[in-house]
Amino acid sequence: MKSIVVFCGSGDGYNECYREAAYELGQTLAAKGIRIIYGGAKVGLMGALADGALNNSGNVTGVIPEFLKTKEVAHDGLTEMITVTTMHERKLKMFELSDGVITMPGGWGTMEELFEMLTWSQLGLHSKPIGLLSINGYYDALTALCDNMVLEGFLSEDTKNTLLSSGSVTDLLEQMETYVAPETKKWITKQTT
Repeated sequence: MKSIVVFCGSGDGYNECYREAAYELGQTLAAKGIRIIYGGAKVGLMGALADGALNNSGNVTGVIPEFLKTKEVAHDGLTEMITVTTMHERKLKMFELSDGVITMPGGWGTMEELFEMLTWSQLGLHSKPIGLLSINGYYDALTALCDNMVLEGFLSEDTKNTLLSSGSVTDLLEQMETYVAPETKKWITKQTT
């Protein structure tokens, strides 16, 4: 992978481990020569991610809507900053520039970005790896929910398995490097007799 989009919070969370993990992810991607595509802010986990890469000679591209430049406080030290008009345009641009997706802890916006990437994958619109960096067990409840979706018949096992997960940066990147997308099975229905 040459570039990875990282979705994460514009806040720090209550536990310092989240900020430390974001910085570590930035360092690791920089060391591997992988360009980071992210939301362009200098605050929260977004800022820690960018700083981790930039402080280690990494390549970081921010994508931010004009109206968020002051709210999320645009990072002024990036390799490249792309300004767009809408949130949808931001997400699409970030996706287009990337070879894979990593989602770190975050709130509603982070969840919305993750689920749109998963939906596009389920519909066969892309075959990029999508990973959760589940720091401090942050996404344990989400993976349990996904298991329940399969159990209740609303999600196939193959589709569930498109969402990779680990609490380790190294392990998650290894999973993403070896990922092979399943055939799209969204519209295959059960045979009735």
